[in-house]
Amino acid sequence: MPAGTSYLSVGFGQLRSTLRDLKRVPETLKFLLAYFLYNDGIQTVIAVSATFAAAPVLRGGLGIETGTLTMVILMIQFMAFFGALFWGRLAKWIGAKRSILVSLVIWAAVVTYAYGGLYGGTRVLQFFILGAFIALVMGGSQAISRSLFAQMIPTGKEAEYYSFYEVSERGTSWIGPLLFGLMNQLFGNLRIAILSLIFFFVMGLVFLPFVNVRKAIADKDEAVAAEE
Repeated sequence: MPAGTSYLSVGFGQLRSTLRDLKRVPETLKFLLAYFLYNDGIQTVIAVSATFAAAPVLRGGLGIETGTLTMVILMIQFMAFFGALFWGRLAKWIGAKRSILVSLVIWAAVVTYAYGGLYGGTRVLQFFILGAFIALVMGGSQAISRSLFAQMIPTGKEAEYYSFYEVSERGTSWIGPLLFGLMNQLFGNLRIAILSLIFFFVMGLVFLPFVNVRKAIADKDEAVAAEE
């Protein structure tokens, strides 16, 4: 390390440099805003789904037994592999950005159905089907987002941009659980709480269409040329 520096100071210095550099790639910045919103919704749904499924029916949960819930979780892990393959092919057919938009519509439908469906004696079967849809979009939407972001990064700055991507993702990951917890406290109903997460997917659907991928790629090439 250079004299008078530490890993911490160099790290934060690089983070400041990346933030300044983002001004030259505004489309990349718009994508990041959209990503942080909808990814927070995805992460929260994944985190609270087990709580929602196991909670008593009187609290808005499904009252599903632990053994059944374990089977659903294992099924999701298995099907997520095939989901990732499917979304990879879909991205080739219609483009990465459109594929993400399709996945956000499905995520919005998932939380809507979790609120309005899953009643009666078939709720366990319905939850299995809902878990299958979650598995199909879970890995694909996140993998395609990383792939799309890679196209918007100035050449030679992949490490710092992906570091910023991860730091910012972790920095906003508390918003979804906070909203879920607040809605549960206010209404005492987990169905209303999980429905509130549709906000993140709707915001993603609002912001993402405004991201101009071609301009983002052109901007990052210009940013590299300017430095040379």
